[in-house]
Amino acid sequence: MTHPRAAVMLALLAITSCKVVASPAGRTAPSAAAGDQSAPCAALDQMDSRIAVPLLPMMANHQKQNMRDHLLAVQEIILAAAVDDFAAIERAATRIGYAPQMAQMCTRMGAGARGFTEQAATFHHTADAIGAAARQRDRVAVMAALGSTLQTCTGCHETYRQHIVDEATWTRLTALAAPTGHQPGG
Repeated sequence: MTHPRAAVMLALLAITSCKVVASPAGRTAPSAAAGDQSAPCAALDQMDSRIAVPLLPMMANHQKQNMRDHLLAVQEIILAAAVDDFAAIERAATRIGYAPQMAQMCTRMGAGARGFTEQAATFHHTADAIGAAARQRDRVAVMAALGSTLQTCTGCHETYRQHIVDEATWTRLTALAAPTGHQPGG
């Protein structure tokens, strides 16, 4: 039987060793800086039952940058709520709220994973309630809206995971994705 701490360490090792680099033929492949590291990556993928969102390396990096900014916005909302700075709450909430450009990006990022775009749009629409509560100067409503927003956030992370693929695979997988008929923001 594997000790839980050992399993966590193995997973962390796999995560930190799974790097994607461009091959001479323009394809992407796991980095082999310290030998073949594709086995730990494959083992981690097999343990992770979440839906894979196929992304090119550049897209995955961009998505992670956005997620870090979302966390920063949440931190700013909490700090501003502690001192009833409703203008700061509204500014921070705007960064995670719905915008046509954000919807377009979520649609492109989620093109290869059924339901991802809709869940991402739900997150951004839910975040709009934070700004609305801030405009009403209602800290209790701000915190309730933030709680709902974080619930959609964690729900998405429970359901989906990034999966780095090469250009040909991304093109194939996104072409196979059937449209759901949902218009982001609608």
